[in-house]
Amino acid sequence: MSEIEIIATIFGVICVWLTIKQHIACWPIGLVQVVLYISVFYQAKLYADMVLHVIYVLLSIYGWYHWSESNINKESSGITLCGKFTYIYGALCLALTLILGFTFTLYTDASLTYPDSFIMSSSLIAQWLMSRKKLESWILWIHTDIVAIYVYWYKELYWTTGLYLLFLFMAISGLAEWRKDYYQAKSILVK
Repeated sequence: MSEIEIIATIFGVICVWLTIKQHIACWPIGLVQVVLYISVFYQAKLYADMVLHVIYVLLSIYGWYHWSESNINKESSGITLCGKFTYIYGALCLALTLILGFTFTLYTDASLTYPDSFIMSSSLIAQWLMSRKKLESWILWIHTDIVAIYVYWYKELYWTTGLYLLFLFMAISGLAEWRKDYYQAKSILVK
């Protein structure tokens, strides 16, 4: 456990809480967290997680921009559903997990390659969906957090394990809150 991991954990909790509240400050706070975790995961030889956090930097900038644009129209929450694309995202997650797991097993000394690759794949898709304010992003985060808790505990990243346990409960809360906001906004638009 390092000081960087502790600081990243604190920023992570703040980021997810702000995301649940749909506050745009979640994005710059999240940027700090992901930059710090690049170092944490490199040291733990969780390379898929490390690469994931590099990509998170770009997705966080995109999310910040997209949420800024969608905040111009405040008539609704902006939360939408994936609809027919849900199955496509699921198949993409499975394919990415298998490809990345195989690649990391073959070419690196990475640890827990397939669970780590699932974390990377599902997190990328969940983060993309989150940046687009898709309700289903929270469902994918719940699955991701469950696998991440196991991986980080096994790797003795106890602060990170605690963070992802908290993320799991926050994702459940986020799903409930966003679902409520989605249906409230939908009922207002129908009237």
